[in-house]
Amino acid sequence: MDLVITLDRTTDIPLYQQLSDKLRQAVLSQRLKPDQKLPSSRTLATSLHVSRTTVTQSYDQLISEGYLETRHGSGTFVCAQLPDDYLQLDPIQQAQTSSSSLSQISRFGTHLLTINRLTGPEPDSEISFRPGHPATDCFPLQIWRRLLSRHCRHQQTPLDYGAKASGYLPLREAIANYLGRSRAVRCHPEQVIIINGSQQALDIIARLTIDPGDWVAVEDPGYLGARHCFQSSGAQLQPIAVDADGLNITELTQYPQMFKLLYLTPSHQFPTGVTLSLSRRLALLQWAQQTGTLILEDDYDSEYRYGVGATSQGNRPIPALQGLDQHNSVIYMGTFSKILFPALRIGYLVVPSEWIPMVSRAKWLCDRHTPTIEQYALTDFLTEGHFERHIRKMRHLYNQRRTVLVEALQQTFGPRVTILGENAGIHLMANLDLGLSDREIMERAIAAGVGLVSAQSYYLTAPKPGEFMFGYAQLEKGQIIAGIEKLHKALVLDRSHF
Repeated sequence: MDLVITLDRTTDIPLYQQLSDKLRQAVLSQRLKPDQKLPSSRTLATSLHVSRTTVTQSYDQLISEGYLETRHGSGTFVCAQLPDDYLQLDPIQQAQTSSSSLSQISRFGTHLLTINRLTGPEPDSEISFRPGHPATDCFPLQIWRRLLSRHCRHQQTPLDYGAKASGYLPLREAIANYLGRSRAVRCHPEQVIIINGSQQALDIIARLTIDPGDWVAVEDPGYLGARHCFQSSGAQLQPIAVDADGLNITELTQYPQMFKLLYLTPSHQFPTGVTLSLSRRLALLQWAQQTGTLILEDDYDSEYRYGVGATSQGNRPIPALQGLDQHNSVIYMGTFSKILFPALRIGYLVVPSEWIPMVSRAKWLCDRHTPTIEQYALTDFLTEGHFERHIRKMRHLYNQRRTVLVEALQQTFGPRVTILGENAGIHLMANLDLGLSDREIMERAIAAGVGLVSAQSYYLTAPKPGEFMFGYAQLEKGQIIAGIEKLHKALVLDRSHF
């Protein structure tokens, strides 16, 4: 039997793959019938002017797919029952019901359907003041590549499952050592649980602490990712106002309900940028002890602190709330995504000793463990001093860019601008009193090629008008100045007011 098959030798598609496709089409179109015998591999190879190996590979592929079969001593045949026959079954009659498939979803899924966006807006403009983005172009990528290559070359271990869900022990030791020196966090390495970024930390703690109907206190305005995580777990949220000294403790203590959890960002409040004062930290810990409330401290970018109190070695970050805690009231969380680069999905939880088995098992159920090779590389990055050198370099760079932004805002907008949170982190908040709505300000800014983020979506209560977040870490000084100038031209209608 001769098969009329044409192979194209000018394409990048391997000949055996072309032959497999042609034979499969012939079977499905019934040019080759069920139980029909095919030419031997030698015969077909000769007629097509290809190697016998090409034909053998094609036959083997179609045999594995269920289109061909070999019969001992007889040769290769088209299967009597083709795999695609199973796709030709009579359609199942649709059940006569008015219910939707969405009727089967959980409370968690129902909440997700009500969310317009999980994160804040990300303006895509020529000059974007979007917050939360470090200067990734300054990251020592060559060092990072070398560290990754080191473990890819010399070890098989990173290619296997992680030994522990809680993470690579030398990395946990390095993190515990660093946190003790830089953030006054009191912990043993066993208390450090490696997780995939801060969002997984929020998810795990929400699962372990919140039952439907429980009350959770959150900052207002506050981080959207935390808010949605708690609400999806069935929590009732109580917004607590934030002022120039951080979370308003007086307001918090006036609510009669028992709170299961309090989530806050005390070292650089998100999004206002303010820092929780020491007196309020002590009052908050006393309140937590008296009420039995668990505090979840999100310390997402506290490495960067500037301004008052600077020393010859740079301004030290304010000590963590966890380091002041004497009664295991605080769970501490941090991430390397904001400090190094966002694609590095490695963060950590510092939990009380009795929480270690529970959190480790919860982590295992989520995704078993955080990618191992990155943990090995990050361990070396920390222990060899690259991390703290990078922090010192970036603290200096970000301080320069912050100063440029503050001066540009003040010189351009004068008394019409009020700045909050400029002494820490990689963004600040500015209130622009221009007599324009937030929507109008953002539309004019976008038209001028400047991306702005309003704080309105971060409020649970009525938002304050004119509040905008200015991320500066990813922008060079010239871009910052040009961006503020463009913004001024786009927003100021009557220059006599300025």
